[in-house]
Amino acid sequence: MPDPAGLREAAARLVSGRLVAFPTETVYGLGADATDGAAVARIYETKGRPSFNPLIAHVADLDAAERLAKVDPLSRSLAEAFWPGPLTLVLERRPDCPVSDLVTAGLDTLAVRVPDHPVARALLAAAGRPIAAPSANRSGRVSPTEAAHVIAEFAGRDVAVVDGGPTRVGVESTIVQVKDGVVHLLRPGGVTREDLVDRLSGVPVIAAAEPDADPDRPVAPGMLLSHYAPSARVLLDQPAPPPGAAFLAFGPVPEGADPRLTRTLSPSGDLAEAAANLFRLLRELDATGAPVIAVAPIPATGLGEAILDRLGRAAAPR
Repeated sequence: MPDPAGLREAAARLVSGRLVAFPTETVYGLGADATDGAAVARIYETKGRPSFNPLIAHVADLDAAERLAKVDPLSRSLAEAFWPGPLTLVLERRPDCPVSDLVTAGLDTLAVRVPDHPVARALLAAAGRPIAAPSANRSGRVSPTEAAHVIAEFAGRDVAVVDGGPTRVGVESTIVQVKDGVVHLLRPGGVTREDLVDRLSGVPVIAAAEPDADPDRPVAPGMLLSHYAPSARVLLDQPAPPPGAAFLAFGPVPEGADPRLTRTLSPSGDLAEAAANLFRLLRELDATGAPVIAVAPIPATGLGEAILDRLGRAAAPR
């Protein structure tokens, strides 16, 4: 874990308009001062991220979020239940919101989250401003869950990396937006659909974006069809790997499997363990050079919904 002097240095770097990658409980983020348009532009340039794809603004607490956006009663209930934590709320930005338009991709909404990681929270406190931070990887590639992933991803680039160890959740935050009294689940993540339903006591939770949503103008991060992708082609729902393919199991490793080309998300079939391991193991299998990564069937309940969302985007045409 970084010492206080290292955190002060990272915060000073953010305030000066430079980039800092830091851990959250979900994945590592590539952070910049959200109120500095030039700094935010460096995120897009460094990642190779389309500028129409909005970013999440990370803040210290609910009060800080309310200074940037209007928090409706349902969103407030969710914030009180799940912040700090892996939940992002898409809210109507205030007219005097100081966050750069580049963060919102020109939308009148702002995606906001209060992270639950001691390093992220200390960095936010030291910087004293919202930090825009997508995952710290090149656009469309596998998200990083360790500092070493970030260092390899941006070797030679002007990106400082704060090492907070492996991330706990391992998949990005859940993103929701309240519209007309209905909660729209824009991206499944570390807070499960079941968690949301339990908190909301009968309020409808509708999956994904509206049917007429424009895929080239997403209303929240992580909604592009092809995303989270390794170099290898990904095949889903495979009980066994095709010849020459790497295999990502769920549960025990099949008898006779090649240990060089096989990993398991969770030997016991635990979805929380599987989520925490997902991106690291995709990177490991991709590094074998296998042209295909076959993935075993995974239940669509609980955190399985978020895992399948990431795998489905990894397997999408590019």
